[in-house]
Amino acid sequence: MPNVAIPAQFESDPSAYVWTHYGPEIGMAAGQYSLAVYENSKLSMREMEAARIRTAQINGCALCLTMRADRDLFGHIERSGGDVAKASTIRDNTPPGAGFYDDVENWRTATGFSGRELLAIEFAERLGEKPKGLKTDEDFWNRMHQHFSDAEIVDMTFSIGSWIALGRLTHVLGLDDVCMPTMPQAAQV
Repeated sequence: MPNVAIPAQFESDPSAYVWTHYGPEIGMAAGQYSLAVYENSKLSMREMEAARIRTAQINGCALCLTMRADRDLFGHIERSGGDVAKASTIRDNTPPGAGFYDDVENWRTATGFSGRELLAIEFAERLGEKPKGLKTDEDFWNRMHQHFSDAEIVDMTFSIGSWIALGRLTHVLGLDDVCMPTMPQAAQV
C-alpha cells in the first residue's frame, strides 16, 4: 500500500503518478539519471546486476528484487525513452545465469562470481550500509584499482548511487508492490 495518495487509475503504476504529480521536475531528472546508468554504463551486465541486486537486497525494494536484466532491462530502457540499441552495444550484455541472483546475498561464500563481480557486490554493500568507512579503506581501494579503471569506478559509483536513491524512494513510499513502473517520460498525467 503506497504511503502517499494514488488515484485509482494509477494503482497499476503508482511510480509514474508520484514522479509526475508530486515532484515532476525532480522525477524527470531522476528518470534521466536512471536511464543514463542503463544506457551508458560500460560495466558488464553481470557486474551491473551484481551491484544492483545487492543494493536491492539492502534497500528492501520488492520491485528491484524481482527485476531481471535479461527479461526487463531493455523494456525498461524503451519505456523510459532510451536507446536500446546503444545500451545493447556499449557493454557485454551476457545475462546472469540460473542461481546468480540467489547467490548475491551470500556472495562471500558463492563460487560463481568473477573478481570484478565480487568487488561490485562488496562496493554496493559497503556504499549502501557503511559508506563512511570506504573513503579511507586503502586495502579496498587497492583491490578496486587492480580490477577497475578510474572511469569504471566512477561509473559504478554513479550506478549504485542511482539504485540506492531510487530503490529506497520506491520502497519507503510503498510503490514497490507493482511490477514494472514506467518512467516520467511515458506517464500520462
